[in-house]
Amino acid sequence: MHKFGDVILGGIFNINFYTASSELYFTSEPKDPICYGFAPQVFRQAQTMAFAVDEINRNSKLLPNISLGYHLYNSCGNLGISLRAALSMTSGRGEPFQLNESCYGNPPVLGIVGDTSSTRTIAISSIASLYMVPMVSYFATCSCLSNRRLFPSFFRTIPSDAFQVRAMLQIIRRYNWTWFGLLTSDDDYGLHAARSFQSDLAQSGGGCLAYLEVLPWGNDPGELKRIVGIMKKSTSRVVIVFAHQKDMLNLMEEVIRQNVTGLQWMASEAWTTAIVLQTPSYMPFLAGTLGIAIRRGEIPGLREFLLRIRPDNDTLSSQDNNLVKQFWEHVFQCKFVTPGMEFEGQTQERLCTGNESLRNIETEFLDLSNLRPEYNVYKAVYALAHALHDILQCVPGSGPFQGQSCASLQGLEPWQLVYYLQRVNFTTYFGDQVSFDESGDALPIYDVMNWMWHTDGSTEVKNVGAVNELASKIGNLILDEDKIFWNFESKKPPKSVCSESCPPGTRMARKKGEPVCCFDCIPCSEGEVSNKTDSTECTSCPGDFWSNLQRDHCVPKILEYLSYMETLGISLTTASLSGALLCTIVFGIFTYHRTTPVVRANNSELSFLILLSLKLCFLCSLLFIGHPRLSTCQLRQAAFGISFVLCVSCILVKTMVVLAVFKASKPGGGGILKWFGVMQQRGTVVFLTLIQAAICTTWLMLSSPTPHKNTQYYKDKIIVECVVGSTVGFGILLGYIGLLAILSFLLAFLARNLPDNFNEAKFITFSMLVFCAVWIAFIPAYINSPGKYADAVEVFAILASSFGLLLALFGPKCYIIILKPEKNTKKALMERGTPRS
Repeated sequence: MHKFGDVILGGIFNINFYTASSELYFTSEPKDPICYGFAPQVFRQAQTMAFAVDEINRNSKLLPNISLGYHLYNSCGNLGISLRAALSMTSGRGEPFQLNESCYGNPPVLGIVGDTSSTRTIAISSIASLYMVPMVSYFATCSCLSNRRLFPSFFRTIPSDAFQVRAMLQIIRRYNWTWFGLLTSDDDYGLHAARSFQSDLAQSGGGCLAYLEVLPWGNDPGELKRIVGIMKKSTSRVVIVFAHQKDMLNLMEEVIRQNVTGLQWMASEAWTTAIVLQTPSYMPFLAGTLGIAIRRGEIPGLREFLLRIRPDNDTLSSQDNNLVKQFWEHVFQCKFVTPGMEFEGQTQERLCTGNESLRNIETEFLDLSNLRPEYNVYKAVYALAHALHDILQCVPGSGPFQGQSCASLQGLEPWQLVYYLQRVNFTTYFGDQVSFDESGDALPIYDVMNWMWHTDGSTEVKNVGAVNELASKIGNLILDEDKIFWNFESKKPPKSVCSESCPPGTRMARKKGEPVCCFDCIPCSEGEVSNKTDSTECTSCPGDFWSNLQRDHCVPKILEYLSYMETLGISLTTASLSGALLCTIVFGIFTYHRTTPVVRANNSELSFLILLSLKLCFLCSLLFIGHPRLSTCQLRQAAFGISFVLCVSCILVKTMVVLAVFKASKPGGGGILKWFGVMQQRGTVVFLTLIQAAICTTWLMLSSPTPHKNTQYYKDKIIVECVVGSTVGFGILLGYIGLLAILSFLLAFLARNLPDNFNEAKFITFSMLVFCAVWIAFIPAYINSPGKYADAVEVFAILASSFGLLLALFGPKCYIIILKPEKNTKKALMERGTPRS
């Protein structure tokens, strides 16, 4: 298609999609290819370029007094034809052309719009870049074309696949899909999209490819069967496809044959709006598809321009008329009579008259509600026009080129147009800003489409959102989720994960040989937590904290000590208070009967002192119960040591008095009693007790017991205990008590057979025997008891020995005082029994 003008723009469109011969390269006798298969949508794109040129020529404000023309070529979807078209436009020679050594001068075409395929665009742009002829593509999305070193004069009004990939990833992240398959076409478009997708996915994380398959070029049933088999077996519910319509048609036939349902398809812009896939046979599988689509636009006046297309238009050239006839035959399903055609033997096909009316027929060609590639063509033509207009606005002496010169249309070099095209910036009627970044890419704006399948069986591809990216940065994804149709029973987005998310309290453990999205959830070990979903590791709790049962946060470790609130503490406290009360009762009984012989016998003052010391022993055990503090740690051992020494020293003196009285009753023994008078007894008790007090004081001053948080016994508990400070000091304290107890036991043992009817030495012997037995058993039990149980063992030893002394020493006397008062007489006590052998 051609239109002459002051400035010529070139265009390459894939109006036919099949060629009869592949021998389209440069031969000695080039042959014109035969093209089949008419694409009305692409024909509409070519007509949109013609309309844009016509509209610009009628615009008095844009390129005034300059007329634009065009040379539009049909590539037939063939790389060879596209190359011939590019060379023809850039070299200024028609077909056939010859390459000679003196190829120079300005090409007749100042800018090229096209092509539809990334593969063909790469080849064409490589040639155009040699001449620095600007090329503006409306449909080539390969990210490789953003390489300014390889394609310095390439621009495009469709966003790069790099942006499309990021838009896809935004949708994937919105629905938390982390496990998906990727299918691509076997060309530059698909392969570069796959490479870009993998790169961005690796950088952003949050997902893995369950499989990556390249769809075969052409219909390969065996390969398609293998690919669909992988899709069927995979646990991924999301399939992303960067491919063309023809690839999807071949794939869907195999999908239907294997009945692969339950998949969420994600479409690239190449097939998002493909009507050929929106059929009743495909919709059970493809319904609910989410796709990225080129920005939709509106072009006022285009419909009326298209309605003027007629095969009998005298202004059309023979080539133009040939394309229009193809279009006419496609729309009206008829055939034009060609020279030499004979009616006999012809098919029953209806003949075209050329008088058919486009206004009276419903055709997709005139449905302008969904202009997407056409809108990009429209913007591409206007971008070139605005660049040319900016050249005309240049003021000599302030231009951008050497010597501040300006370019002129008469001697315009293509690279000068590239300079202005790089800086073009305008707004369309639809309100979209058109400009190019440093790589020649347009501002990325996408529509998000959803394939809806209505209850009446009709289908609709509806706009449900948009992705707007500015300056190559990820922008906002806007989705109207209430409008999205999900082709699942739940009518909700599917879940597509290799492994379910690991809840707090667990960590991810990657499965060997599988992608990072496939993992096992391992519970955190004791003392470690994870408070986030999908944690890669568990963190250890600080020293005074421990993990809770769910392992999702740290809690303070339990402080364990012998408490008043627990059963053991309550029992020991009750026993301690009972012992103290019993001592008070006995003390009261002895006080009330203090004049009786039983009480007065063998120094009643020592008996009262023993009762007082025993009461202190019972009460000092309370210092071992409760939260250990510095004061209680220091006081408990000192109180325990001094109380028991006071008690045992009284018993020792009492035993010595018994022996002294017995010795004094013999001839010549009267003088011994002067050493055991009341003052001597008191002094001995005080002296022996002061020794223990001195031991305790020295111990506390040099290395006193202190509270300590012990974490060695249990990982989840802190044992709060009193460390003795100096083991030597504690040993001397216990050793001194043991020494006095052994002396008392030995003396009482020697006096056990004295002939008195009431011989107190027997009870002292028994009490000391119990005392020594308890404290001998205490040592190993105390050493082997952890934490609070060590305190419990010591309290038990204190209570057991105290009860043993109380009952052994004062039980028989209370029995006589209360139950046998007749024996509580001086006569009864002085009577001697029969001497023992």
